[in-house]
Amino acid sequence: MYRYSLRRATRPSCIRAAPIAVDTRVALTSTLYHFPIELSQVDRGAYESLDLRVARHPSETERSLCARVLAFCLYYQDGLEFSKDGIASKDEPALSVRNPAATASGYELWVDVGTPSAERLHKASKASRRVVVVTHHDPRLLQDSLRGQRVHRVHEIEVVALASAFLDALVARIGDRGTKLGVTVTDGTLYVDVRGETLECAVERVALEPPA
Repeated sequence: MYRYSLRRATRPSCIRAAPIAVDTRVALTSTLYHFPIELSQVDRGAYESLDLRVARHPSETERSLCARVLAFCLYYQDGLEFSKDGIASKDEPALSVRNPAATASGYELWVDVGTPSAERLHKASKASRRVVVVTHHDPRLLQDSLRGQRVHRVHEIEVVALASAFLDALVARIGDRGTKLGVTVTDGTLYVDVRGETLECAVERVALEPPA
């Protein structure tokens, strides 16, 4: 299902925009990671310099943290924010863009990471125009968990799977508090330049089967 490889970084640098700071409120027990990122969304013609400071809750794995950071890169747009409590939040998405014309609970984009429950996705699909799941688990776990469950607009929910081997290779290179990354998305492939090497992963899009 997945394609994953490791090679030396040889790609040319991209056009760079002004740095963008993402402020995350950190719980006392959380660990703060810093990721300066040069982002190239080639297919969209979007190039940004991001300065992400991301809190990892004690219950969150580093693989999940990396998936959240890459989800931010994959779906980057103006107004995209991390939730204030990270994965510890029960009521907010991991990442979101709020709808300024809607009520306080209205979203343009709701992004969850991992394997959210049917109840959570049902709520998300009612609250947001667009719902995305970026999973760092076997996507069949999500598909199986939703069978027979009631989920609003389930066919419209987008699911992207990132290979565990790719994420584990990235985790091994980010250090204790984060590191500089170059992230390029083109032709359905994600490239991450880290510490002089390039990690490569197919962006696997998974269809959710309709409830039984």
